[in-house]
Amino acid sequence: MDFSWLQDPFYQEYLIEGFVNTLWLLAVSAVGGLALAVAVAMARLKGPRPLAVLAKGFTVVMRGTPLLVQLFFFYYGVGRLLEGIPGVQDSMIWPLLRDPFFYGALTFTLSVGAYSGEVLRGALASVPPGEREAGRAFGMTPFQVFARLWLPRAIQRCLPTLTGEMILLLKSVPLVSTIALMDLLQAANIIRDETFLVYEPLMLIAGIYLAMTVVLTLVLRQVERHFPGMQPTRRRFPLRRVENAPCKH
Repeated sequence: MDFSWLQDPFYQEYLIEGFVNTLWLLAVSAVGGLALAVAVAMARLKGPRPLAVLAKGFTVVMRGTPLLVQLFFFYYGVGRLLEGIPGVQDSMIWPLLRDPFFYGALTFTLSVGAYSGEVLRGALASVPPGEREAGRAFGMTPFQVFARLWLPRAIQRCLPTLTGEMILLLKSVPLVSTIALMDLLQAANIIRDETFLVYEPLMLIAGIYLAMTVVLTLVLRQVERHFPGMQPTRRRFPLRRVENAPCKH
């Protein structure tokens, strides 16, 4: 095994850039995807019929097509289509629209929104209506009932599943190497091409992803434990058995 190339600043720069882009893709896609998931779930449950049908169609398409195909569609399809629209390349948003990071984050956000939206829809539907009625009885507005009661109770029910979705998202990030975005896998491919080493760069990337998965799992486990209603109540002072004793007068 030859890992002497790790001492080369040229390759170190590639690895650092790939690691940073991987973390940014994970963070942006997770936050945006979960926000989209809430909107999709509410559209399915409480939205008008056209919006509900649109949300259902969105989840069917995103869940029924491969993630790599979606990534190619947005980057090579939508991206190239935007290039041909007059005035787009001269606009202020063109640097964003030609960046592969944008299409990677967009694809992952939509994917997380579709999968997690379906999970949240089931969790929201499983919350007993009496809990929402109790909130309205206390004078809460519909938004307060949703934000303080309904949504937290739904997240409490599906939090372990959402944790799994975040781990799957992390494992999906290497797909962006196919659209010329510098991530960890793309950095490994460059190192393999220039050093003619096959196993060492891949082993290093696999180790980094394994470490990131372990850290992400531990962080999300802590979130599960400290989320309201998820942590089991513990008796600080356990009850002791009291023996029968004669009463003193």
